[in-house]
Amino acid sequence: MNWSVLTTEEQLNDLVVKSTYRPQLIFKHSTRCSISQVVKTRLERSEVPAHIDFHYLDLLSNRSLSNKISEDMNVDHESPQVLLIQNGSCVFTESHLVIRMEDLLEKLIV
Repeated sequence: MNWSVLTTEEQLNDLVVKSTYRPQLIFKHSTRCSISQVVKTRLERSEVPAHIDFHYLDLLSNRSLSNKISEDMNVDHESPQVLLIQNGSCVFTESHLVIRMEDLLEKLIV
């Protein structure tokens, strides 16, 4: 898994623009949460599709950016959480132990 670390609103804006031609996934991770670590490890052990960009957000260090993502994407904040962004909007979100790569791939808009 090749994570792009998400730390700024500028990166978020760029990610949204890129989502018009390439799916973008944001993983909101709490470094103090064991469930979040389990999910992160599960994602990293999955077969990683080459056509999606993966972004990692450390919630504890970047809480305001996490809030901005929730506001801009019109989703409730959860942790851990994944958001699949396509064509400028969130097309799928999931949280906690039900996060699975297979489910993310099924939700892609082709």
